[in-house]
Amino acid sequence: MSRTTEGVLTVRFHTDGGPATFTGEMHTDFPRALYEIGEDRDNRVLVLTGTGDRFMTDIDGASLGDITKPATWDRLYAEGRRVMQRLVDLEMPVIAAVNGPASVHSEYALIADIVVVASSTVFSDAPHLTFGIVPGDGVQIVWEEVLGSSRTRYLTLTQGSFTAKQAERWGAVAEVLALDKVLPRAQHLAKELAAKPHLLTRYVPITLRQRISRRMAGGTQVGMAFEGLTAADLAYQK
Repeated sequence: MSRTTEGVLTVRFHTDGGPATFTGEMHTDFPRALYEIGEDRDNRVLVLTGTGDRFMTDIDGASLGDITKPATWDRLYAEGRRVMQRLVDLEMPVIAAVNGPASVHSEYALIADIVVVASSTVFSDAPHLTFGIVPGDGVQIVWEEVLGSSRTRYLTLTQGSFTAKQAERWGAVAEVLALDKVLPRAQHLAKELAAKPHLLTRYVPITLRQRISRRMAGGTQVGMAFEGLTAADLAYQK
């Protein structure tokens, strides 16, 4: 994480300085980081980005623990609900600088107030159906909000993907740029927002996100329960 004097905080997903692999440690640490970010009133705008030429495409499933066990899922359930609720309830604008493919937790980016993406970006949800579990941790809500219900059902059930240009045409992202322009553009927008009156930048996003905040609160509660049920069933698959 890095913060400028203008109050713009940039959070970059990475693994050992390279493109991020989603792990159990990240699953635990990210909601905790969001809590600390929200509590620091010097943070006026949050920019989320990845590392290198991809936002996030890899996942270390084993590091999450044995997801067929209730005790493991109890932890994942709590962390998964907190990360999405904290993202949507952050009292500051959130800008996503999507630096390439996002096939793991694309909802972290697509939930942002402003989404700027590289032309090489392709969005998908690789892990859930591949692992054999329901996508109930918030991706189903975010996709439906930005893509619409029919597209979300089709893309989820077929494990489909959509490109940056499709996302722009469907209204899911704001701008599509060359890779080297994405983060500078996001930080420029963030700096402009951070220069506005503090209470304005604090409460405009909350005002605009009321619907999705309510949906997230109920949707992840039910969705992650079904995700846990299908995870437990994996122990009985032949």
